Amino acid sequence: MGEPMRTDKMSITVPADVAAELRARAGQGNVSAYVTHALVRQLEHDRLGDLVADLRELHGPVTEEELAAARAEWPSV
Repeated sequence: MGEPMRTDKMSITVPADVAAELRARAGQGNVSAYVTHALVRQLEHDRLGDLVADLRELHGPVTEEELAAARAEWPSV
């Protein structure tokens, strides 16, 4: 069986209305899991943004022609 995931305890401050909705949506015992899931999603989003910036720096921005070709290839996207 694998080793348990190492965790760090953190303290954050959020507006009271955000905290109330978080508790209502996550349940008292699941706040850490809910916040962890949200943070993981945000970090993935941030890394994708970094990748796009790196690609834009290497290859320049996507042209209108390239965008039109991609949309023609994948019309449902």
